[in-house]
Amino acid sequence: MNQTPETPPSETSLNDVKQLGLWASIASLSYVFWIVGGMEMIERLAFYGVRSVASIYVTRGASDGGLGETMASFGTLLFFWSLIQSGGSIFTGGLSDRYGYKETIFASTLIKCFGYLVMAWFPSYWGFFGGALFLALGTAIFKPGIQGTLIRSCNRRNSSVAWGVFYQTVNIGAWIGPLIAMRMRQFEWSYVFYANAAFICLNLLLLLTYKEPGKKERLERRAQVKAGHVIENSLFRESLRELKKPHLHFYLLIFSLWWFMFPMIWDVLPKYVEDWVDTGVIVRTLFGEDGTRSSVIHFLLGMKEGGMTIEPEGIVNINAGMIMFTCFIFAGLSARMRATNSLLVGTILVVVALTLFGLFNLAWMCVAAMAVFSVGEMLASPKFSEFLGNIAPPDKKAMWIGFSQAPILIGATIEAKVGPQLYHMWSDKDVLARQLLVERGVDPAGVTLQALPAGEAFHKLVAVTGEAPETLTRLLYETHHIGATWAFFAAVGLVSAALIFIYGKWIRQLARQEQPTRD
Repeated sequence: MNQTPETPPSETSLNDVKQLGLWASIASLSYVFWIVGGMEMIERLAFYGVRSVASIYVTRGASDGGLGETMASFGTLLFFWSLIQSGGSIFTGGLSDRYGYKETIFASTLIKCFGYLVMAWFPSYWGFFGGALFLALGTAIFKPGIQGTLIRSCNRRNSSVAWGVFYQTVNIGAWIGPLIAMRMRQFEWSYVFYANAAFICLNLLLLLTYKEPGKKERLERRAQVKAGHVIENSLFRESLRELKKPHLHFYLLIFSLWWFMFPMIWDVLPKYVEDWVDTGVIVRTLFGEDGTRSSVIHFLLGMKEGGMTIEPEGIVNINAGMIMFTCFIFAGLSARMRATNSLLVGTILVVVALTLFGLFNLAWMCVAAMAVFSVGEMLASPKFSEFLGNIAPPDKKAMWIGFSQAPILIGATIEAKVGPQLYHMWSDKDVLARQLLVERGVDPAGVTLQALPAGEAFHKLVAVTGEAPETLTRLLYETHHIGATWAFFAAVGLVSAALIFIYGKWIRQLARQEQPTRD
């Protein structure tokens, strides 16, 4: 790779650089790093305050306050959400490098606020769809600017811990957001969206508290371009030139497969827990047969009003909670590993978690699987962006971080449609309840069931048969391959792990061919 005189070779070398210790790394982080982490925390609080409840809101029957759509329809919504969010980031990263990180963060905050308001103003499938597209565009603009600032506020000696702590800080928001949303939706769904519109506007205040790293150099370059002293190529051509680098585009292709597997936890798990997992077992184990009346515990565990069960958001939220409290530990562990080794181990743990979800619907096993998934995520996900940021040219940091959205564009966008669709085909409780109603002779021709709104079939099955919901749930689970969706994506994860292993060997070979550098 070409080196600039101002940049030490190790800044863009493919070699792993020896990291500072955990506490030394934390002490070396600048105030800009902490402000940026706070801004991302607020953005994630609002984002996951909606994303964590989206599948429930869209698929619950109208009688339960939902929109009464199928998981297949929800998958279509997710497809376009991911397409715009991930696709946009590929190009907005270059804009952030040229025109300023703070400027693009400001614009993105206004767009995201409007998206939440659209969801509140138009309580319908298409209203939610439109709001989601505004959120997607705002996030596409936000991420390269915020992560480009992060990269410029740290260095390769502290980057592993920096990304881990950043990831940990971010997940404070990802943990709190769903809990607040759960409380808000118990009053009215519009409160969820209004609250998150207010939260995201807090970032407008934080933008005033720091000076953008590298701004002087960026403004000097803009002045040289304007004066004609520097000829600036189009962003599209510059992006294509960077993407031609083999170690970059192979990395992005491998992680396109990885991102096809990874988002299942957020896209499908809330619906899976609501359909098949008796979370009351956890409550009874912890607090006895009468549960608990503590409002604080209700909030922290994501419990349903009454305190006898845990809502789906509460189970999914184990992920953000673990990351919030322990990510700095795993960041320190990851710092002692080669980047590709950390990615490999993390991916294998994610595969184990998906397999457990597919094999069991036991509440405590779901808790264990979430814990395994969370450790895997902490070892792999921060390293994914850190690796790109470390080897990116110094004047194209945000551009390369924008490229990191390409695998999400390809993998997560396809999964957004395929995951819910496969769940609809193989595992959806509403669909299987309709089949059982036909088999029980309630509607042999299936005519009246066609008019039954989505999300209402299991209620009808209970009413018609007079059997307990728990009995019917167990019957449907035991007579169908509910875990097939999870097995499919676990297999995809295994393939991605094998490819990461091969890539790691190749990248080390390339690194040995470089001029040796000093850490």
